[in-house]
Amino acid sequence: MLFYTVMKPLVQVALRVFFRRIEVRHPERMQLPGPLLLAGNHPNTLMDPLLSAVNRRQPIAFLAKSTFFQNPVLRAIMRSGNSIPIYRAQDTGVGGVATPEARAAQNEASFGRCYDYLGEGGTIMIFPEGTSVSERRLRPLKTGAARIALGAEARHDFKLGLQVVPVAVNYFDPLRFRSDVLLNVAPPIRVADYAAAYARDPDEAADQLTEAIRVALERRLVISRDAAEDAFVQQIERTFGDHLNPDDDPDTLYDNFQLSRTLLQAVPWAEQAFPERLAAARARFETYLGELHRHRLSDEALDSQRRGSTASLLNLVLGAPVWLYGVLNNYLPYILPSAVAKRATKDVEFVAPIMLVVGMLTFPLAYALQIAAVQHWLTHDWRLTLLYGLSLPVTGFYALGYWRTLSARLQRLRAARLFRREPAVGQALLQQRAALMAELQEARTSYLAARAG
Repeated sequence: MLFYTVMKPLVQVALRVFFRRIEVRHPERMQLPGPLLLAGNHPNTLMDPLLSAVNRRQPIAFLAKSTFFQNPVLRAIMRSGNSIPIYRAQDTGVGGVATPEARAAQNEASFGRCYDYLGEGGTIMIFPEGTSVSERRLRPLKTGAARIALGAEARHDFKLGLQVVPVAVNYFDPLRFRSDVLLNVAPPIRVADYAAAYARDPDEAADQLTEAIRVALERRLVISRDAAEDAFVQQIERTFGDHLNPDDDPDTLYDNFQLSRTLLQAVPWAEQAFPERLAAARARFETYLGELHRHRLSDEALDSQRRGSTASLLNLVLGAPVWLYGVLNNYLPYILPSAVAKRATKDVEFVAPIMLVVGMLTFPLAYALQIAAVQHWLTHDWRLTLLYGLSLPVTGFYALGYWRTLSARLQRLRAARLFRREPAVGQALLQQRAALMAELQEARTSYLAARAG
């Protein structure tokens, strides 16, 4: 239980730093008393269990693939985090499991540990997809979670009170530092409700419970059909999201989640309702994005130029020294996690966890060395050194915000220059934009009317 006594507070801080915002919808469901089985989707390897662990007060035991337990260091980490190995079919021949029979025996022992843990009122988390892939999709669920839940209840004559809580994890940009994540928690499913089905046919009961978990997750996830559709919808969100979601509530991520779901549901409808018109609109949209890229502009910069809004130049000028101070003191520990992750893996679902772990090392180490150097060679006064230490994370976050503000302002300046030097080109871009906005608004009205009818 080392994770919960030592590492959990550190991971909690690291996640709060890595993500700009972590929102849990229906957080009270994460705090239900045990025994509890959390069943989640699995797009981002170690990030998914960590997010659940830091948002539940009671310790969670995790089912993890046996290959994580082969390396002595990883094995120690997994066991300290209260993890239980599961031996998958594709893992036969590794991790000391030479045959399918041996794998079945090992899994039976792991299931027994789960039954014991749940019987003591504990909480277990399992990812029924069985693998982690960074996609906005829900892959077919395996029945292991349902079998564990039903097996634990059957051991206690279905009087244990075990509940299954589906946890849908929605990342808004899983590879980017300071992005957002929404944990959309479903109502609990009472396993005892499947007692009669289990008495008739345990396999059928497992299928029914698995289907209930799947339905609950699908209702709370942003799901795309394929990578091309997902890329198209995300481009629309990034380009016109503010206009499609004018009543955006800054206090919640849920309306952004609803916008993503609505767009992904509207695309198949449009393919059926007016396929030629949709194809033409997609082509015009790609042309518009290509023109913005060619002029190194964003849609926001073009829109701001049209409305005549500008950022405060005074704030940028006065903030420049603080930005430079933040960059000088934070650049190395900031850039190293990304560099290490890119060299360590080609699998995108592993990038964010590696960045998180490396960042948990680089920032404290860099800060400690810098503070020691300032105390030894510059201040010789612990009060000044303390102020310096406190300034490091504050100015680091300021530097990030300043850079984004500066980038947006530079794009607005480029837009203004384009309208001065090539007004016809600027007006043509505005006309393309207006036509696309009108097309989107008309499609939105038609889709909502069709859904209401």
